Amino acid sequence: MRGVIMHTAGDVRVEERDDPKIIEPTDAIVRLTATCICGSDLWPYRGVEPADHQVMGHEYVGVVEEVGSEVRNVKVGDFVVGSFVISDGTCEICRSGYQSQCVHRQFVSQTIGTQAEKARIPFADGTLVPTPGHPDPELIPSLLAASDVLGTGWFGAVAAEAAPGKTVAVVGDGAVGLMAVLAAKQLGAERIIAMSRHPERQRLALEYGATDIVEERGEEGVAKIKELTGGLGAHSVVEAVGTQESTLQAIGATRPAGYMGIVGVNYEVAIPGIQLFFPGIHVHGGPAPVRRFLPDLIQLIWERKIDPGKVFDLTLPLDQAAEGYRAMDERRAIKVLLTV
Repeated sequence: MRGVIMHTAGDVRVEERDDPKIIEPTDAIVRLTATCICGSDLWPYRGVEPADHQVMGHEYVGVVEEVGSEVRNVKVGDFVVGSFVISDGTCEICRSGYQSQCVHRQFVSQTIGTQAEKARIPFADGTLVPTPGHPDPELIPSLLAASDVLGTGWFGAVAAEAAPGKTVAVVGDGAVGLMAVLAAKQLGAERIIAMSRHPERQRLALEYGATDIVEERGEEGVAKIKELTGGLGAHSVVEAVGTQESTLQAIGATRPAGYMGIVGVNYEVAIPGIQLFFPGIHVHGGPAPVRRFLPDLIQLIWERKIDPGKVFDLTLPLDQAAEGYRAMDERRAIKVLLTV
């Protein structure tokens, strides 16, 4: 099969890889229908994470081709959406709703790589969710978004306690940030402030439910949030970038005793504890337990109540994955869908 390999930073190639095979009785083989490039894939692309002939990709939808003898919840022929973290679904941590912290977790990006034509999915029953039927083609981008960015943005909003009557601020206008805006709207937030400098991303944020756009960053951005919220800051803030600047901006934008959801993958971010301690800010986040939310998100998409697929603004064939990486790295695209 063909699959994306990152030889080293900036060097992405589509090469022949071995077809996946059933190894454990809990495995499933999925022929992928669509996959995509994530903002977190840019960390190794830019050299922040090491990359040495690394398989790439962790978002995926497709049709089950084969299942192991112990798989019960999915069957051959099912169209499935999978989480970006492998989880058994049965351990104590999974049962508490944090499948991304499963005792048997594997990150799909590190061990499987779904920017490819097929994938072996371990613990299929705990990781994959079948859709009610085979989707219409126009639903596939939205179902693909549910595999990571929609679920991650949703978790960010949940972690930040977005709810009716609340003001939610979202730091970051990438795919996850835009999905956090969508989630905050669905969760009933009264006011949603999207921090963005890019007209196309602003337009999509407004379409997804943002009531205000703040273009300022850093201390100026914090000051603007406070100006909009009577000097207090937002009840709920989603940090969806992962840089030092964005994290401090998110902390500053959160009102005393407010809630901050951290879902941006962060590197070398140092948080002065005093900035959390005296304001009494609640902080929650990490790798999103997407599997917890998948059944409900799939149903919302299936009933056409939400359309997260609009976050894909560039579609390319798998063979042109390198161009997709360049487009996202240069911010010419919010998120790139790869057809398989």
